[in-house]
Amino acid sequence: MAAAAALACLTAFGPTPSSASSASDRAAAPTAPTPPAPRFVPGACPKPPEPIKALATARCGFLEVPENRSRPGGRTIRLAVARIAATAAKPAAEPVVFMAGGPGADTFDDIPFLIDSGLNKDRELIVMAQRGNLYDRPNLACPEVDRFNARAVGLGYDAQEAKQLMLKAVKDCRNRLTADGVDLSAYNSTENAADFADLRKALNIPEWNVYGYSYGSNLALTYLRLHPEGIRAVAIDSIAPSQFVTLPWTWGSTAEGIRNIFEACAAQPACKDRYPDLPRLLTEQVRELEAHPLTLNVPPPSGGKPVKTVLDGGALLNLIVAFTPRPKDIPAALDELGRGNPERFARARAGGSVQKVGEFAHGLTNSIACAEWAPGYTESDVLKAGRKAFPGWPDTVLAQVPQLPFQYPVCGVWDVPDRAEIQRVPTVSSVPALVVSGTFDAKTGASWAKGVARNLSRSTSVVVPGIGHWVVPQSPCVQRVLASFFAHPATPDTSCVDDLEPAPFTIIPK
Repeated sequence: MAAAAALACLTAFGPTPSSASSASDRAAAPTAPTPPAPRFVPGACPKPPEPIKALATARCGFLEVPENRSRPGGRTIRLAVARIAATAAKPAAEPVVFMAGGPGADTFDDIPFLIDSGLNKDRELIVMAQRGNLYDRPNLACPEVDRFNARAVGLGYDAQEAKQLMLKAVKDCRNRLTADGVDLSAYNSTENAADFADLRKALNIPEWNVYGYSYGSNLALTYLRLHPEGIRAVAIDSIAPSQFVTLPWTWGSTAEGIRNIFEACAAQPACKDRYPDLPRLLTEQVRELEAHPLTLNVPPPSGGKPVKTVLDGGALLNLIVAFTPRPKDIPAALDELGRGNPERFARARAGGSVQKVGEFAHGLTNSIACAEWAPGYTESDVLKAGRKAFPGWPDTVLAQVPQLPFQYPVCGVWDVPDRAEIQRVPTVSSVPALVVSGTFDAKTGASWAKGVARNLSRSTSVVVPGIGHWVVPQSPCVQRVLASFFAHPATPDTSCVDDLEPAPFTIIPK
């Protein structure tokens, strides 16, 4: 409905026939071409560099859809699809369709985690790469950005040199994609949602279940709002609520996740005694590293030759947000850093030098971030939100959105239309929903799920202590909850969650 309203507004401001136009003149006006009906074309499964066992027996192919549904007669794009059979002898009739995070991550790379989590135990699992992903045509990968990211570990996180090199990489990618005819404005959540609606119809599936995490939760909510038909139940994990997600919003999630990690440490006597004041320690280290960055030569965690690595305040924060090291090791790593040993964080930072070039669809990331998350706010709004989240931290750190440095200058280069009004809409639905969050999530804070659940009248909320981003693969309990939900959407068994608590933190001797 929101997309239709936007198109109606555009039409209202376009040229109109004059009052003197005759009926015959209007009748003679050319008719807009009808876009071809979406269709599924069977084909070979992708062959990732690291083989995925399930793809050896999956049924694969491509969904063919219009690139831009608002431009009839435009070109068609192809989205890679895999249908993975259930392991049960008598599977349930309704499959599960998966919506990956990112946006821009390789969806097929998530298949082993989904299978290990039991997503295809009782029902077929359907995986489709969101438009622009690896194995799609076109693929909105930006090798230019991947090569910059590999080089960036040897630069200050928020250094001007890093900014200029990143903007050049983004510009080069944009120029290459548009020269190939890619309509960057068509890579958005509205079109993504329509792709999944078309996939269900093209596969002749009367009803299915939806599971999405991170950006996939945002997409699932958009899909439920715009195309509710055929959806039996929706499970969303690590919630990025479509009505709230903006670039400044990320600071609140970061502060919440870190605060919960520190509070969990304080609730464990051994952790509290060994690491008595983690908030103060983190602030001290961010300030110190931002004022006096460390330059080291260290090998990445995967091994190999040492690489030049710069560890400053911005890099430290973003390593924590990315859970490198893992949450249970963060107090110990901060303590080591405070005692003059930056090895854990430095090696984690060096891990960025090992990039899978051409596999991440940075073009999809930028098209969505710049059209849906950035509009309506400015760099000063990001800084203001950062100061509120972490009072007293250096402005150079707080001026950069966690995980998305220099995003406003990037959006100036990427130049796609504002879609905030279309996308920032709450999803109100009576379709059964499972809303899953982890208290240690520093990317999509657990508290944001409450507002989403209030609008889903038949929802069940699960908050898992001690788990970070993307809960299901990390929690056998929540895997059982998810299976119970898909079996009985109105009455899932969540009893195992009651006894969960954060695992013990790593304690290193003084």
